Amino acid sequence: MLSGEWTMAVIEKVNPMPLYLQLKNQIKKEIRTGLLKAGDKLPSEAQLQKEYGMSRVTVRNAMEELAAEGYIIKVQGKGSFVASPNKEFIQEEQLRIAEELLEKVAIIGRTHGISYEQMANILKLFFEE
Repeated sequence: MLSGEWTMAVIEKVNPMPLYLQLKNQIKKEIRTGLLKAGDKLPSEAQLQKEYGMSRVTVRNAMEELAAEGYIIKVQGKGSFVASPNKEFIQEEQLRIAEELLEKVAIIGRTHGISYEQMANILKLFFEE
């Protein structure tokens, strides 16, 4: 079915996370961990729909977001394939994650009276390791 090893993810219908996000996140995880590699062919939307018991719209939403985020390439008449890593995209994604974490750090600092300078010094120590 695939060039790489496809493992059927556990999609929990009782999970409050939308089904398309669960599927999207599972495929992203398999790409990030190297289980799926650049050029690997993914199952068709119809196959994913059948395997997971999801509607075609749900599967299509997951695949469209993966394509928009640069994780997969959709080729008309051929299928969907894992995209080659895009260094700029990966850096932007990591920067977004860092911003989210730093926002939490800032909230902790403000809440507990820790100064910006103290927080910056801590970050500097970790950054220079």
